[in-house]
Order: sequence, then C-alpha cells, then structure tokens
Amino acid sequence: MTDQIQSEVQGKLGIITLNRPGVLNALTTEMCVEITRLMCGWVNDENIGAVLVRGGGERAFCAGGDVVMLHDSGKDDGIDAEKFWRTEYALNELIQRYDKPYIALIDGVVMGGGVGLSVHGRYRVAGDNTLFAMPETGIGYFPDVGGTYFLPRLSVPTGMWLGLTGARLGTAQVCALGIATHFVASSHHNSLVKTLGRAELDGTDGPVMEILEKYGKAPLKVGDSPDAINAFFGASMGEIIETLTKSDSEWAKAQIDILSRKSPLALAVTFEALTRGAGLTFREAMARELDISLNFLKTQDFYEGIRAQLIDRDRNPKWSHESVGEVTNAQVEHMFERAAEPELEFLDQEIPGLQ
Repeated sequence: MTDQIQSEVQGKLGIITLNRPGVLNALTTEMCVEITRLMCGWVNDENIGAVLVRGGGERAFCAGGDVVMLHDSGKDDGIDAEKFWRTEYALNELIQRYDKPYIALIDGVVMGGGVGLSVHGRYRVAGDNTLFAMPETGIGYFPDVGGTYFLPRLSVPTGMWLGLTGARLGTAQVCALGIATHFVASSHHNSLVKTLGRAELDGTDGPVMEILEKYGKAPLKVGDSPDAINAFFGASMGEIIETLTKSDSEWAKAQIDILSRKSPLALAVTFEALTRGAGLTFREAMARELDISLNFLKTQDFYEGIRAQLIDRDRNPKWSHESVGEVTNAQVEHMFERAAEPELEFLDQEIPGLQ
C-alpha cells in the first residue's frame, strides 16, 4: 500500500486516484505496483463492474514518470530505473487488455507515463483543461509507455509529428484525433463518477457507454491542420527536416524551430521506433521499448536532457550530435539491441482469468 494512490469502491465502480498533486501526479514504482494490485484484485471480483482512474488535484491527470529518479538511478547502477520500467510497462499492457471497462478521466496535464495510464484503456474522457503531449525527445529520450504502438496508429504522419516535436494538444484536438473517446466538461466529472457509482455496472461496455453518451458533448475548435501535418511528416526523417526547412509557411518554421531544440539522437531513434512500431503487436512493442529505454541509460543525451530541463533548468542541453544528419544508422541500430535480461514479463500468468 502507498498513500500516493487512493482507492475506493462506489457501488460497482472501482476508483483509483493518483495522489501526488504537488508534482502533477508523477508516477513512481510504488504507484504502479499499487495500481496493478488493485486492478488484478478487481478483474475477477463480481462486485466490480468497471474501473475508473483519475488524478488528484486540479492541475493534472498525470504528468509522467519520476524522470529525476531515472536520471539518478542510471548514474548509479540502473537497478531502480529498470524496475520502474518493467513495472510500468507491464501495467500498460494490463490496461490494454483489461477485461472490464477501464475509464481514464484525462483532465489537466497528460504526458509521458500519464499517457500510458490512459490511451491504452477503453475509455478516455477529456475535460476542459486537457493538455496532452509526449515530450520525451526534449529530454534525450523517446515516447515510451506504448507510444511506439499507439502513435503510428493515429496515422503515421500525425504520430510522427506528436512523437518528434512533443506537440501539446488541447481538448478539441485529443477528441478529434481519437486520443480521447469522449469529452465531458470538467465541472461534470464528479457527477459522472457518482452516476457511474450508482449504475448497474456488469463488466460489459453497455452501461458505461450509455452514461458517457449522456454526459458527452461535442469537442470545440481544432487547431493544427491535419493537411499540414500530412504534408511534412509522412516522409523519412531527413525529408521531414528538409521540407520543413525549405517551406515558407509559418507553421513549418515553428516546427523546425521546435525540432532544432530536441536531441538529434532521440529524434532519429524515435523516428525508427515509430516506424517499426507500426508493424508490431502491443506486447512486441512494449518488449522493444524496454530494450530502448535501457540503452538510453547509456547515452549522454538522456542525462543532459533531464539536467537541462528538470535539474539545473538552464534549458541549454549539450547534445551528443549537432543535427539529426550526424546520427549514423549504426548508432540508431545500437539503441534497438537487446538490453533486457530477461525480456519484459507480462502479468497474465500471475492472475487467474487474465489471458
């Protein structure tokens, strides 16, 4: 048990609340363990008909994992970092195939690990203040927690744009792209939870869908143009940079400015990971992500990015390469080499009824 997670049961609804509002509910290993324990206990409990996950406080669902811990662990022996990733990734996979309706209230900041806790679940309910991003290339890393699987399935150009630039999406955009399945005004979220708690939830989608449709509203105006994204981000990494650089459009200039501040190594690895992820099963993608994550612990950029963004906060990282063009194919391939021993272990053999 940990006070970083609060849990309760209302009627037949199991509720999990991430309880670190002071740090935007950033995930720890202990939180992942407790969420896993609760979900495993509820999956075969006939008194639980659905599971709902939400963030404590008003600012975030979950802003990601504890990357400073990952930084410090990697500087030491890497044991704590590997334990976190193994626990988190197994939880992501559990969410992805959970038998009962899984509802994530993704109001406020949803980044990194918070994406992994939400997008793989059956229902993702955005609020007025949803702010979604996978900003990992800015800290010398890549979009993990299943990002290599779900991003290319949004459409290859859109997934590339989000994964490479770390673009921030508001409520309307996450609804338009299908990242959120429903939009319910933030002021109605507590009422939604109470209604779900009073409903005859039976482990099937019907009762949940009926309630979500009752509360749901149409999303608002959408921002970045899908046509612009498709025009620039559906090519090779080199072509993306070249076409953006040559374009006179203000949108393209903004994107190249963003990319120029990211880790070139992380950009090259992310491009390759999303390209390969489009053809992998979810389990295959998660297993490969563990290898990539462990290999990033051996790079300069991982530590330099976290130092510049979150420790010293000087926003001036010294990357290992000046540009993506300097990153060699061999260096990218090295990041995909087997690093996890044993491979990532999933939870189905430990939980009766989970197949």
